[in-house]
Amino acid sequence: MRYAHPGTEGAIVSFKAKYGNYIGGEFVAPVDGNYFTNTSPVNGKPIAEFPRSTAKDIDKALDAAHAAADAWGKTSAQDRSLVLLKIADRIEQNLELLAITETWDNGKAVRETLNADIPWPPTTSATSPVACGPRKAAPPRSTATPWPTTSMNRWAWSGRSSRGTSRC
Repeated sequence: MRYAHPGTEGAIVSFKAKYGNYIGGEFVAPVDGNYFTNTSPVNGKPIAEFPRSTAKDIDKALDAAHAAADAWGKTSAQDRSLVLLKIADRIEQNLELLAITETWDNGKAVRETLNADIPWPPTTSATSPVACGPRKAAPPRSTATPWPTTSMNRWAWSGRSSRGTSRC
């Protein structure tokens, strides 16, 4: 199947001119105000402007993550699982849109992103929302214990403290 260029008639995907960092539940401009233009390898044209983030932005994101950590930690495992499963469901519902977006960003064929790259995290990764949800056994909680994923060639590590990413 052939897909229309983003932002053109019949296109499934369109991009904003500029994006921010997603911190504390909202998109915010980078602290230093610097952006870079991401160019698509598909046609050599700009996709959009993205933040050229620095350590200040990372600190801001970590501050937001740490501020949310207590509330998230007090949420029951079942409720956390439900939130993560909703994320996985949204990924699955938007699979084609995400695959096309990924294709414009990295130049891979849509069939590869649609059938391999995008479906992989929600269903097979030990750190994915589905793997961490009630559909799979809970991973060990040691900070130094690996556990195998569904692939013989991948391992996932658990840790006790978040550095700003969603974890089980």
